[in-house]
Amino acid sequence: MIPYVVTAAKDDIRPIFVVEKDMVSGWLESRSAAEQRWIADQNFKAEDGRHILLPGSDGGVSAILFVRGRDWDIWSLAGLPSSLPKGTYRIEGDLDAAAATDVVAGWSLGTYAFDRYKKDETEYASLVMPSGADEAAALRTVRALTLVRDLINIPAGDLGPAALEDATSQVAGEYEAEQVNIVGDDLLTYHFPMVHAVGRASDQKPRLVDMIWGDKKAPKVTLVGKGVCFDTGGLDIKSAAGMILMKKDMGGAANVLGLAQMIMDANLPVRLRVLIPAVENAISGNAFRPSDILKSRSGKTVEIGNTDAEGRLILADALTAADEEEPDLLIDMATLTGAARVAVGTELSATFTDDNDLYAALEAHGKAVKDAVWRMPLWDDYRHMLDSKIADINNTSSGGYAGAITAALFLKEFVKKAKSWVHFDIMGYNTRSRPGRPVGGEAFAIRALFAVIKERYGN
Repeated sequence: MIPYVVTAAKDDIRPIFVVEKDMVSGWLESRSAAEQRWIADQNFKAEDGRHILLPGSDGGVSAILFVRGRDWDIWSLAGLPSSLPKGTYRIEGDLDAAAATDVVAGWSLGTYAFDRYKKDETEYASLVMPSGADEAAALRTVRALTLVRDLINIPAGDLGPAALEDATSQVAGEYEAEQVNIVGDDLLTYHFPMVHAVGRASDQKPRLVDMIWGDKKAPKVTLVGKGVCFDTGGLDIKSAAGMILMKKDMGGAANVLGLAQMIMDANLPVRLRVLIPAVENAISGNAFRPSDILKSRSGKTVEIGNTDAEGRLILADALTAADEEEPDLLIDMATLTGAARVAVGTELSATFTDDNDLYAALEAHGKAVKDAVWRMPLWDDYRHMLDSKIADINNTSSGGYAGAITAALFLKEFVKKAKSWVHFDIMGYNTRSRPGRPVGGEAFAIRALFAVIKERYGN
C-alpha cells in the first residue's frame, strides 16, 4: 500500500482539474458563472503550480483547479496532500503513464514526516490512483526515499554502527541477499585497517558491512556508502555549530541502501554488492591522531593531515575491496566535504567521474526525473596537493583550495580496476522545506542512478 493513495473509488471524491497554464482561460469559460465569479473575487492568477479550491452548492469544497506549467515532475502535486482539506481526490486531466506514476509517488512523499519521536498531527488528503500509473514503481520510489530519510533523521544515539548494520540486515533479509559483517578487531584480520583506525575510539565497534545479491554471472554493480554515524571531527574536533548535524554523516550509506532496495525490488539483472564502512569518529585515548601514518588495505600509506577528513579513509578501504572484483560499475556516495556545498550548494549532487558516457546518462536521467547532478572536475593537476614527504599520500590537501576535488582525487587513488567509477559528494539533508521535501534527511541522485542502471542492465 502506498501511503495516502487509494486504489478503490469511494463516495464524495473531489476532482482535481489539472489544466495547462495557457488553457486556463478557456477552461474557465466552461465553468459556471458562480465559479468564475469566485475565482475572480479571489484574485487568482494562473501561475505554474498554483491551485484554488472551488466551492460547492452545499458550502463545502467541490473541486480543485491546479495550474500545470510547462514542467511536470514528481514534486508537482506534492504540496497538495497537506494543503487540501482532508478527504479523497482524483486527477481530472490527461496524464501519460510516467506523469501518473510521478503524481502517485510525489503525492505520497508529500505526506512524509519523521514521527519517530513526535507524533505528526497533520491530516493529509488522499488520492485515487490515476489511470496508467505504475503502482509498483511508485511504491518502490516512496519506500526507498522514506528509508533514506528515516535513517538520516535518526539521531546517532539511536543509530550507531551496530544499528546501521541492523538496518542493512533488514533490507538484505527482505530480498534474500547475503550479508557479512566484519566487526571490531576483525577489521585488522580481514585487512580494513583504516576503517578500524577511524572507528576504534568509539565504544561502538567499527564494522564493514558487505551485502551481495543477484546472479553471480550478471554485470557487477557495486555501491559504497560512507557510514560515519556521528562525526566529532576526532582530535581535530569540530565546533558546536559544525557538529550539530553530524548525525547525517552516514547519509552516503543511507543513500546506497535506498538505491540497493530499488534495484532488488525491481529485480534488475545485476550482481549487486553494497559495502558500508560504519564507524563513529569519536575521541578517546586510542583515537587516531594528526600526523599518524595509516597503512590502507591497498598497501598505500596515508599521512593524517586532519582527523576530520575521516570519511575518505574508510571509503578508501571499502573502495579497494570493491575494486578488487573489477566491477562493471562502481558507485560511491558520501557526505564528504563542505567544499562541495560551497561549490554547488545543498541541493545538487556534486558528481565526479572520468566516464563521459556515464555522466551524460546521469545528467539526462537526472533532468528527466528531477534528481539533479552536477559534474565536477577530477583535475589530476591538483594531485600534488595531496603529496606527503613521509607517506604515499596525505588525507588532506595543502593550501585549503579545491577541497571537494582533492577529496575525489584521494578516492581515485584506490580505484584501479573498475570499468567505470562515479563518486557523489552529497549534502544528504534538506536545509529548506519544499513540496514533498521537508527539512531533514534526503535522498540524492538515487532516482537518477536507478534509471541509468535500469537502462544499462535492465531486461
